[in-house]
Amino acid sequence: QLNGFIDLCRKDPKILLDPELAFFKSYIESMGGRIPAAVPETNFGSPKTSRPGPAEEEGQPDPEVESEESDIELDNSGVIEPDSDEPQPMGDADKEVAEEDVEKSEEKKREAIEAFGEGEFKKTIDIYTEAILLNPGSALLFAKRGQCFLKLNKPNACIRDCSRALEINPDNAAAYKFRGRAHRLLGEWEDAARDLRNACKIDFDEQADEWLREVTPNARKLEEHRRKYERKRAEKEMKEKLDRARRAREEHVKAAKSAGAQGDDEGSAGLGMGDFYQFLKDPELVQAFQDPELAAAFQDITANPANFVKYQNNPKISAVITKLANKFGAMPEAFRGAFPGGFPPSGGTSSGPGTDTGDDVGLD
Repeated sequence: QLNGFIDLCRKDPKILLDPELAFFKSYIESMGGRIPAAVPETNFGSPKTSRPGPAEEEGQPDPEVESEESDIELDNSGVIEPDSDEPQPMGDADKEVAEEDVEKSEEKKREAIEAFGEGEFKKTIDIYTEAILLNPGSALLFAKRGQCFLKLNKPNACIRDCSRALEINPDNAAAYKFRGRAHRLLGEWEDAARDLRNACKIDFDEQADEWLREVTPNARKLEEHRRKYERKRAEKEMKEKLDRARRAREEHVKAAKSAGAQGDDEGSAGLGMGDFYQFLKDPELVQAFQDPELAAAFQDITANPANFVKYQNNPKISAVITKLANKFGAMPEAFRGAFPGGFPPSGGTSSGPGTDTGDDVGLD
């Protein structure tokens, strides 16, 4: 606890200028210490601002983390330029679809299937759009229109339709299948593998499986590289945490040693700092030392412990000395030199010439 208080004073000496600690300030100054009127800001002992020295930084460089796709050989054959058409009509998702609209959309779907069979993909898209506007809650209509965009090498449009289909029905295998193929055309191998795996998992399809086997080699290379990248990044973060913890421990040990050395120096000078923290917690003693007479007397005794005899018959001062002795189990360090034979009685009692009390031992 005392070490903590000393560290606090060392980090922020301004607290010694607090009026409530005026008695302690006077006490330090009476022993020859000096506290400046204005204390400059200091970062001493602050682990937040401690930084490793240049030698440490140079000796322990952070490992470089590779970019996500550096030095990876991929087979990008079949990858096409992305389409940039305006988004296709998606219909009103909040529309309350009447049964009549559902019937009309079914008619449009049959027309679209016929046009698709004839290879008229643009016409098929227009028909599916009409069906979607009639029934925008059908996941199948969006997936089938997405398939048409795929046929026209418009992967982004296909992805928009299939994503909408999966919002409506997360288990739509056709939407996963066509969106996976669209990602493959864009060279997005991991997304392609993920969607095609889901498609085969929900409803195995030979074509989806073939497409999955096509993208798997590139996807695995990227996935392995990503795991390696994440592992290196995690190792780097862990190393930084360990370094910070090590520096904090070193600073803590350094501060503790410094505080211990300071405490030894103060104790050997007679400041009695070993009891000071307990002293601060006793409101009666703090209040007593705000008495100007008592403060002056203790400054006099601190300067020369032998001067205690001048105040021996003063009940106020004797009572405080007695309280200090009772509280700390012994005389404070600052006063022990005056009474090597023991603590004198309080309450104004003086010893007669014929009585050997030991009060003046060492004073002659």
